[in-house]
Amino acid sequence: MTDVPAHLPEPPKVGVVVIGRNEGQRLLRCLKSARSSPAVVALVYVDSGSTDHSVQQARAFGEVVELDRSMPFTAARARNAGLARLLSHASLEYVQFIDGDCELDRGWIQYASAFLATTPNAAVVCGRRRERYPDSSVYNLLCDLEWDTPVGQAEACGGDALMRIEPLRQIGGFRADLIAGEEPELCVRLRQEGWTIHRLDREMTLHDADMTRFGQWWKRNTRAGFAFAEGAALHGESLQKHWVRQSRSNWVWGFIVPVIALLFAWPTWGASLLLFAAYPCLSWRVRRYAMRRGWPGEHASLYARFVVFSKLPMAIGQGQYWFNRLLGLRSTLIEYKGAARPVG
Repeated sequence: MTDVPAHLPEPPKVGVVVIGRNEGQRLLRCLKSARSSPAVVALVYVDSGSTDHSVQQARAFGEVVELDRSMPFTAARARNAGLARLLSHASLEYVQFIDGDCELDRGWIQYASAFLATTPNAAVVCGRRRERYPDSSVYNLLCDLEWDTPVGQAEACGGDALMRIEPLRQIGGFRADLIAGEEPELCVRLRQEGWTIHRLDREMTLHDADMTRFGQWWKRNTRAGFAFAEGAALHGESLQKHWVRQSRSNWVWGFIVPVIALLFAWPTWGASLLLFAAYPCLSWRVRRYAMRRGWPGEHASLYARFVVFSKLPMAIGQGQYWFNRLLGLRSTLIEYKGAARPVG
């Protein structure tokens, strides 16, 4: 675990931006957890067109920003709006971004703030996000495994992270037009300016994916593929080569290999179908990586199988991005979650 001081001479000034849409009881847990930290001096909830009682409930915890419904909703747009509202009336050093379906660990902000205070070149710090109900479905478990990433200096963060405000101002915040992958894209620009991203060996948030159906998993990975394609298009030629490798891998395994195998099955008397034998080999490589991380064999095998299978929806998502771009179509959100249980 990274060593940071337990207390600072002067408490940091931290604001919190919570974003959400129809999160129900999940939002209440999120807001209560954010307000429980003594370092939090201001909280803003940004709502993206909720039809439940989220807005009314959130007013008891801080300010509320309701995004204009005439413009496309994106998480990036919501985070920018929340940060702008925070800075309009408070002098802050750090901002904690958190999704409305997450609950913040009680000691996280103090711990992460201490790390930023003692690491001047660090712009972003995040910790371990865990799934609240990993045993309720195989898809929730996959989320929990996905978020178990190596600690230390990292390339990117997710939606939950504590950030130094000055670097955010320096690069102009999030790209509001991105429908997914806005946090890694932000981190690319931060690293281009010499800032660093860090992942600590510390509990940060509990996430409630509520993902119980295959269709939800499929949509989530389609969205990820869309993000990979857009990220590579934006920064693929930079020194960071942002998501170039991932995009190529999705094209190869999710499109090129199956198309060649099936297209040439007749003229090759079925010999081209042997290409499908490469998929178990890829799965074995992913499993070996997971085992080296110390994961149980059962989890490593499950993760490996779904990583390989996810290449197909990710390739579809990448194709969707390029189709929209070539035709000049506006990208819309790819949502995999339904509305939560009503509040109150």
